[in-house]
Amino acid sequence: MKPLTYEQALSRAASLCSGSEHCSSEIHKKLLLWGLSPAQAEKAIDFLIDEKYIDNMRFCRAYCLDKFRYNHWGRIKISQMLRMLEMNNSDIDEGLEAIPEEEYQEVLKHVLEQKNRQLKDTDPYIRKGKLVRHALSRGFETHLILDIADDLV
Repeated sequence: MKPLTYEQALSRAASLCSGSEHCSSEIHKKLLLWGLSPAQAEKAIDFLIDEKYIDNMRFCRAYCLDKFRYNHWGRIKISQMLRMLEMNNSDIDEGLEAIPEEEYQEVLKHVLEQKNRQLKDTDPYIRKGKLVRHALSRGFETHLILDIADDLV
C-alpha cells in the first residue's frame, strides 16, 4: 500500500470517525499503518480530538453498552478489553456506569438460564460449576453469578 500524505490520512481518519465511534489508540495505529510518522499521527489525533471526531469517553460509553447489550459481556470482560485499547480508568468507569444495574442482572440471569437448558448433567454440583464457569468467561462478577446460579440449580 502506498503511503498517504498527511492531508489524505487526516481526511480518511475523519471520515472513518464520522461513520462510527473509534478510540484514539485505534486511529493512531491506522495512521501509522497509512505511512504517517509518529509525530504526524499525534498531530492528527490532536486535531481529531479538538474537532470532536474522537472522544474517548463517548467511545467507552458506546463500547460498554454495545458489548453488554449485543454480546452479553459482563463488566469485568468489558473493562479488560477497554484496557487493551489503552483507555483511561476514569473513562472505563464512566462507561461501565452507563450500564443499568437491573438490566445487567436480567442479562446475567438470561445467560445462565440459556446455559442451564443446554446442560445434560443431573448432578447439581456439576451443573452449578459449569454455570459459574460459563458466566465467569463472559466477565460477570462472582457474587452475582452465585446468587443467580443457586436459584437455578
